[in-house]
Amino acid sequence: MKTMFRNIKLFLILITCFSMASRLDKVPSSAIPEQEAMMTFSDAEQTVTGIYALLKSSALYSGYLTLLPDIQSDLVYAVDGYTNVYGTFWQWDIRPTNAEIESVYAALYNVISNCNFFLENIGRVMDAQVSDEHITILEQYTGEVHTIRAMAYSELLKCFCKAYDPATAENELGVVLRKGYSQPEPSKRASLYDSYAFVLDDLTKAEELLDSEYDAYSSNYITESVAFALRARVALNMQDWDEAIKYSSKVIDHPDRVYSLSSASSLYTSNMSFFDYMWNYDLATEVIWRIGFTPTSYGGSLGSVFLHFNNDYTYFYPDYVPAQWVLNLYDDADLRYGSYFYEAQTGYDHQLSWPLLIKYYGNQDFINNNLLYHISMPKPFRLAEQYLIRAEAYCRSAEPNFGLASKDLTTLRAARYSAGGGAISLSADDFIQKIADERVRELYMEGFRLNDLKRWGTLYNNGKGFTRTPQRSSLSEGSSLSVSLDNPMFVWPIPQHEIEAPGSEVVGNDSNK
Repeated sequence: MKTMFRNIKLFLILITCFSMASRLDKVPSSAIPEQEAMMTFSDAEQTVTGIYALLKSSALYSGYLTLLPDIQSDLVYAVDGYTNVYGTFWQWDIRPTNAEIESVYAALYNVISNCNFFLENIGRVMDAQVSDEHITILEQYTGEVHTIRAMAYSELLKCFCKAYDPATAENELGVVLRKGYSQPEPSKRASLYDSYAFVLDDLTKAEELLDSEYDAYSSNYITESVAFALRARVALNMQDWDEAIKYSSKVIDHPDRVYSLSSASSLYTSNMSFFDYMWNYDLATEVIWRIGFTPTSYGGSLGSVFLHFNNDYTYFYPDYVPAQWVLNLYDDADLRYGSYFYEAQTGYDHQLSWPLLIKYYGNQDFINNNLLYHISMPKPFRLAEQYLIRAEAYCRSAEPNFGLASKDLTTLRAARYSAGGGAISLSADDFIQKIADERVRELYMEGFRLNDLKRWGTLYNNGKGFTRTPQRSSLSEGSSLSVSLDNPMFVWPIPQHEIEAPGSEVVGNDSNK
């Protein structure tokens, strides 16, 4: 019966997402009219539908939140002749009035506001139910919303706060915690410790409410495994190695074996591996959660800045191309290289020929049926990341276990290498470099690099930050940039309008100065 009602929900979301998204554009979701308050089971479903629609925003996983942290780091180079898109991030000239910064901040708090609206009203909806099935479904929805709110806050903490240090977290600035919807709250940043504690509290509530029955690969909806995967990621950021191992293991060693790594050496079709299929059709056994797009309801275009093939459908006009040092990380047996990169001549006057990022070339169904290029469904949680989390946590625990860490990385690499390849061994002397390299190879342009550099601090590259070296046809501005570890722009500035708003007590970051 629960499965039947879940299917009803899936159907409703598919047919209403586009109309709901359009409505939310007209009526700000932070100011839902009182006469439209959530009263019924149907209202609750529609509110959850609206929250999922907000996650499609190009300011979030299908755009800025994924692309900007990696473009800002050392993973790509701007091409001479580029459109200047994201140029301020590439050149580390980020200001508190930057439109992308404002959009990310606003989009995340918009999601939080809608979650708060749901959580504030769900109690009376539950009290009015006479159907046990409806109550069960509403509990599942509530768990989903707690997870989404925790996820939104975790992204704010990642972008707008310093790396978490258990020794100093109580004295560092966190984020403004909006806990309710209808009552005014002080516009003041909580401590970093309290901010992370709020995220953990949400995830604890989610764990109590979510039913593992709904765990499924390539799910468009939040499941218990998504909450576990998020908790593992948050624990890693908090340097809570035991919790990171515990929760990543819940996903990796799922009792029903729901998830498995997608092989890059085994064919799914006559000309496409399981790993290729994941990127070409956004479907795979290792995708824990994806943001579901349809040809009429989708978000941003992740692949455009790396390809711009639809300029003339003849040449590529990338704004950014992979850094040579990244390309050098892949050896001949690593099949990810062919899935992620394709060497082609660009359409620029300088005729640069370079391995271009095709990871986000676009969903093939969207291209073939609707001529929608470079639209890929974001995959915020993949099983591969959980292996990387657990491996790092094993290495950084009070009693390191390099053997188990090596086993996890070897398992991941075996799914990516030609038959028989991928074995790797970690030690106290080299684990951070090997894990860092593997995170680049696996998670390239998925939005992790800037935060990784920030949270590793002096542990990585002797704390030297990074230096770009000009490569062929790269833009002169920014190609020789040296970024030290103490650069304040590792932490994005709080939008200026948040600081200057009437009644605001929000304090800016060093990057605001």
